[in-house]
Amino acid sequence: MGHSSCLALLTFCSVLWHCAVLSSSACNGNVSINPVTLKVEKGHQGSFTVALCYNQSSDVLIQFYSSNETFVTVQQNVTIPASDVNKPYPVEVEGLAIGKVHVNMSSENFNLSAEFVSVSVVRSDALSVIAVVIGWIYFAAWSISFYPQVYLNFKRKSVIGLSFDFLSYNFTGFLVYGVYNSALYWSEHIQEQYEIAHPFSIIPVQLNDVVFTLHAVFITSVTIFQCVIYERGTQKVSVICWVLQSLAWVFILVILILTALSNESIRTWLDFITYISFIKLGVTLIKYLPQVYMNYRRKSTEGWSIGNVLLDLTGGAFSILQMVLLSINSNDWSSFFGDPTKFGLGLFSIVFDIIFILQHYVWFRRGPSEEQERLINSDEKIDNPDD
Repeated sequence: MGHSSCLALLTFCSVLWHCAVLSSSACNGNVSINPVTLKVEKGHQGSFTVALCYNQSSDVLIQFYSSNETFVTVQQNVTIPASDVNKPYPVEVEGLAIGKVHVNMSSENFNLSAEFVSVSVVRSDALSVIAVVIGWIYFAAWSISFYPQVYLNFKRKSVIGLSFDFLSYNFTGFLVYGVYNSALYWSEHIQEQYEIAHPFSIIPVQLNDVVFTLHAVFITSVTIFQCVIYERGTQKVSVICWVLQSLAWVFILVILILTALSNESIRTWLDFITYISFIKLGVTLIKYLPQVYMNYRRKSTEGWSIGNVLLDLTGGAFSILQMVLLSINSNDWSSFFGDPTKFGLGLFSIVFDIIFILQHYVWFRRGPSEEQERLINSDEKIDNPDD
């Protein structure tokens, strides 16, 4: 996994660097706006601020108007003295109905056609808070779920019974999903492209999504390192796994080059991160299969942590619950389609976790026979479904 891991990390860093460059939100125009996205509870008011970036020859009158006054009304205008540079002036908005609109602005002093504030009117601020709390619950469950396996490997000083294909797929999947989450969460440029592609929809990535995937890359790397230093018998990454992952990384590099060199004339950066996020969804579809098959052939879950499975099941359930609450709160169910990877990740994880629970507590409850135990604890080859 060495060369693939280095290539993957280089690609990950290059994409994040490009997104960081595109996301710089300093005073790079005639005015600065803070925040550029605003959430307001239905029937309540909120505000954003606008400030001049440079001295002007005369006072500046800025007019504001809502793209849809059914959802949001906005204070009509603000006059800023010519010399009040970097002094924020508040602009009031009121949420009338659940939905998402843009507050646009204009001025006779300079062109403001590219400036706007995205305003989301939600059903309840309390529901927003609950969704955030649930997000951190599934973040904690999914993040902690890696550690029972790490501890089990450490305790046994062995990784026999843990599928190397599963680990390899996991590393690739979390790495590309980390790029997707980080770019969509931090890059205003990509967020603007998302809003154009999904008008009046919420950005489906939360901070906990970003932290989770970055942590997942790290702890998966730790588990891979354990496979190097602990007893592993003759287990190895299968040829099929190598081929599938090589094809995935060739695809990523081709799309990356087309997007970067064409200056987004062929594919946008939103297209790029969306395409690679599908790789994570594909990985989720197949990554558990080698472990399921290994347990079946050995008639045992020895070496595979059930604690990992139970926490993963909790995380998957809460992940989907958060998406449901966010959709109810914003009256917008398109986030399921705007982020199919997050929904698919939760759904398929639940399905396979149920299979693992049945293997551990029902089908292979008695554990391995004496002969199977000898195979588990020896250096004899354990069947690999892809060899």
